[in-house]
Parts: sequence; C-alpha cells; structure tokens
Amino acid sequence: MQESRTHESDTRKLDVRLLTAIAEMREADLLLRKVWGAGPGDDAPFTVDTMRALSHTGGYVAAAFLDDEMVGVAGGFHAISGPLHSHVAGVIPGLQGKGIGLAMKQHQRSWAAGHGIASVSWTYDPLIRRNAYFNLARLGAQAVEYLPEFYGVINDSINAGDLTDRLYVDWPVAEGAPAELPPLESFEAVVDVTGTRPVTPTTEPTEWAPLVRCAVPADIEALRRTDPDAARAWRLAVRAGLHGAMAAGYRVVGFDRSGWYLLQRPDSDHTDTPRER
Repeated sequence: MQESRTHESDTRKLDVRLLTAIAEMREADLLLRKVWGAGPGDDAPFTVDTMRALSHTGGYVAAAFLDDEMVGVAGGFHAISGPLHSHVAGVIPGLQGKGIGLAMKQHQRSWAAGHGIASVSWTYDPLIRRNAYFNLARLGAQAVEYLPEFYGVINDSINAGDLTDRLYVDWPVAEGAPAELPPLESFEAVVDVTGTRPVTPTTEPTEWAPLVRCAVPADIEALRRTDPDAARAWRLAVRAGLHGAMAAGYRVVGFDRSGWYLLQRPDSDHTDTPRER
C-alpha cells in the first residue's frame, strides 16, 4: 500500500500524502474554498468535520505539497458499490497544468490498489472542457452515467447557481490499452456550436447516426460570468445531446481535444471502447 507519492514539479518536490492532522485539514478546507471561490455563507466543498471522520474511519483524505506548501486536496470514500469514490479534488488557482492533478489521481489509484479496490470513480461537470479531456483522454476513465441536477443548487463562484448536471466516470486500477477511433469527421454533430451559442439537437436519439459527437464550450466558467443565458443554453443542449444519447444506449468512447464528446451506438461497426484519445 502506497501512502505517499513523490514527483518533481519544476524545481520543487511534489509529494502527495494522506492527511491525519486536524490542522492540515483546516488548511485543506481553506484551499478548497479558494479553488471553488466559496465566500462567507457559501457551501464548503469538503468540510473539516467530514475530512476528520473519513480519515479516522479509513477513508481517503490526501493533499499534494510542493515542498512544504499545500497546493491540492482530494478526498473520498470506499463505496459499497465497489470503487474508491473521489468526492472532491482541486488544485490551487495558478498551478493547474503542472502535473499536480495527475499526481493526486495516481495517488488515489495507488491507494485503491493497495486496499484491493478495483477502480476509482468520481463526477465532474461535463461542460468543463479541460476536465473532460483530462478525465476521458489523458486518464482513460470510462463515462458510466449522465446525472442531471445531481447536487441541486451549489452556491460558489464556479457553479454560480447553474444546474449541477454531472458525468459519473470510473477509472479501473488495471491499465488498459487504447483503441483506435475513426476520424472526428466520421462522427455526426448532434450538438454543434455557432459563436458562443450551442446548436440544439432537432431530432430524437433514435434517429441519430451510429457515431455522434457533442460539442462543449471553450470556457463555460467564463461564459457563466459574461453571458448566463448562453451558459444555460449550453447546459440544456448538452443535456439533450450527451444525456439523450447515453439514455438511448450510446457509449462515450472518447473526448477530442478540440471540444467534442465522441459517442457510438452499440450496434455500430466500431465496437472497441477506447481508454485514451
């Protein structure tokens, strides 16, 4: 069982380890509030008492440190359905893209493997393009279920009162080989984009092609601040396209860096589910 993972990030040492001290959990609470932009009176992403209870009873509460500075936090629990469910994970603003999120995910996977757990699961907002690419393409997590309005209203600067639709993903501990995908042009667009606005599906999923793709905006978080109506239109369009397809039996087979969910109907000729793209 691996309780700590050490990496090199720029010139500072990156270490991911479990938290047991209440003082560090208070620091983790402040960090996550900063990540989610939770001000006074807003919902805390992961409360200190929850961290303390999880840690004491064998749950997963960990943080990433650059030298001695806490820069990321992740926490979750071993679900009765089987996986280690990662309830929250965040990296301090300004340090995204530095390998910290990847190191925390690798630590979670190592912890799960050390406890005989077959996979790690979590949810994320399907409208956030960088998260979709990281989860589905870089890590190779498998999209399992689209969950409309999963958390209800969350008051913080990231969610900004938006509908909290989430995509539930599962990441097996055992490595899998990537599979080849047809070119992007082979997938018919069921949700497209014109400027900042989505193009909503005009037909039912039963009428869609065997391979379809669903666009997401370049930066939904900025759009929520500058054009809430467009952001809400995107939520409903992706709900109709991505959720509609998955409810009709389509599988998410990848996410293209240019901003497309790629899906296939089970009866199509392309039956290999890719792990990465």
